[in-house]
This record gives sequence, structure tokens and C-alpha cells, in this order.
Amino acid sequence: MRPDAAGGLAAVWWDGGLRLVDQTRLPEAYQVLAPTTLEAVAEAIERLRVRGAPAIGIAAAFGLVTALDEVGGTDGPAAEARLEAAAARLRRTRPTAVNLFWALDRVLAEVAARPAGETVRAAALAGAGRLWAEERERCRRIGEAGAPLLAGSRGVLTHCNAGALGTSGYGTATAPLYRLREQGRPVPVFVDETRPLLQGARLTAWELDRAGIPVTVVVDGAAATVMRRGLVDAVIVGADRITARGDVANKIGTYGLAVLARAHGIPFYVAAPRSTFDLARETGEEIVVEERPREDVASCGGRRTVPEGVAVRNWAFDVTPAEYVTAFITDGGVIRPPFPEALRAWAG
Repeated sequence: MRPDAAGGLAAVWWDGGLRLVDQTRLPEAYQVLAPTTLEAVAEAIERLRVRGAPAIGIAAAFGLVTALDEVGGTDGPAAEARLEAAAARLRRTRPTAVNLFWALDRVLAEVAARPAGETVRAAALAGAGRLWAEERERCRRIGEAGAPLLAGSRGVLTHCNAGALGTSGYGTATAPLYRLREQGRPVPVFVDETRPLLQGARLTAWELDRAGIPVTVVVDGAAATVMRRGLVDAVIVGADRITARGDVANKIGTYGLAVLARAHGIPFYVAAPRSTFDLARETGEEIVVEERPREDVASCGGRRTVPEGVAVRNWAFDVTPAEYVTAFITDGGVIRPPFPEALRAWAG
């Protein structure tokens, strides 16, 4: 079951147990973790060993099975109680990405509705496995929908890692790029470093280069220059949560890119699967934005970069208002403004 084809790399999968690519070790080393306890799964999510909204959700779903295996529980009221407690712990790991909560709720619902004779563990594992496969297929469909929008571009700019490493394969923002590569029409990609944890430089550049897609890393502050010089014809990013209005929570720096794209007349696309849309929330003001530790910003490479005693705000995400989004690229096709009406129709 281990995914390992171009565009098919994944950050999380099940192979007799949960497997996670330790993304804190890339690009120096490719290391696969095999957490065997609930706390180890929660720590992997909190410490960004696994990251990316879809991948977090999948890791949490398989984490429920890991929690059962840790105590040797397979069925009955004790196993059901263990699942509920494990879900409560995993919900506390990361507050912004809606996929985490969606995945946990879905597996718990499937366990509750399991047919007679199926154990709690079997239902949880089957549910998590279906989620893994469905998310992979959703990403493939995002690639099909988005490839025509980017075909023939001089270049495309992306931010953070909305790639295969952040999903169960293909990625969201990278899915159209992988599809174009499969068609023999690769498009050059400019990748922001994505400060302060450098997910763009460490992760997106690594996976795109591995897949044979031309990639260039630029510092976050160079995005405007890349656009001004005509090096890119589009910006494409992923998302951690999208509201009914079409406001987008994504990695900090995304909002700035949207404003720059508008100023330069460049389309700003957001690629996301159905599980990232939170239509129960109307606007971005309702999204809880996570703040990460001070040291992410105050030190680099073991050296202090901010004087002691100076305040630091380390928002992990920002919210881009819907009016800056040209279109959403989804597993159900391309959604264009006006978003409230279009999203309602799309969601049925």
C-alpha cells in the first residue's frame, strides 16, 4: 500500500500500522515513523511531523485505530469509549484545519453505524482506509480540473506545501502541476520559502524536484518581484479551511500573495478537496487561527534572531477574503464567483 510513484508520494498511510513521513527531517533525510501510541500520533501532528490539512485528517483517522491497538481493544463498550477519548485528544492538536475534525467525525459515525458482527476496530480501520483512498482520488480530480487553467503558463507561484506530502498523494495546489507533468507539459514552478518553518523550501521544492518538475525557490519577500518580472502567470495555493462566503484560511503569507496577485492582474487560485470546505461557518472571522511557539521566529539554526524580551507574534495562518480568490479548484470542478451562491449549489 506504500505510495511511491511520481505525484503519488504520500505523507501518511497504513501498512499493518500507521506510517508517517517525518516532514521535520526533510530534505536532509527521508524517514518513515511508525507511531504505536495515541500520544505519539498526537505529538506527530502537534510537532508538524505530519502536516497539511488532508494529511492531518488521515493521520488522525488512523490514529483512532492506533489508540485501540495500544490497549489491545477491538470491540465492545470499552473500545467505543477508547475511540471517543482518542478523538477528544486528537481534536486538541491543531485548531485551524477543518479536515482533522471532519475525518474524526466521519470515522466515529461509521463505527456507530457498523453492521452487526463487525468489530469497532474493523469498522474504524475500514473507515480510515476509505478516507485515505477517497482523498487520494479527490486530489487526482483536482489535478484534472486545474491542469487546463495552468497549461502553457510561463510559470506558477505557490506557497507552503499543498503537495503530495500534505495529502494522501498528488496534493491539492500541486495536483494540476503533477497532471501537466504526466501529460508531458510541465510548467515551471516558483516556490516561496514559507517562513518561519520553510515548508515551501524544504518540502514543496523537494517533492517537485523529485517528480521532475522545474522548480525555483524564492524568499517570501521576492514574490512581488517574481510577478513584476512576468515570471508567473498564476498563483495557486491550498487551504486549511474555506467558509461559506469563500474566505480562505491558509499558511501565513497567503493573504499577501492574493493582494499582490490582484495588483499584478494575475489569477489567484485555491485548490482544495470537499473536506476542506466548512460551510457551517459563514466568514473567515469565525476561524480560529493557530499561533505557534515564539522560538519558531526568535531563533534560526540554533542562533537567536530576535533580542530577548522583544515580543513576537507567530500566526501560523492568515485568512484571505473571498473577493481576492479568482476560483476554487475542487474535486467537483472549478467554482467561480459569486461564491456564496456557487458554493451552496456545489454542496447540494
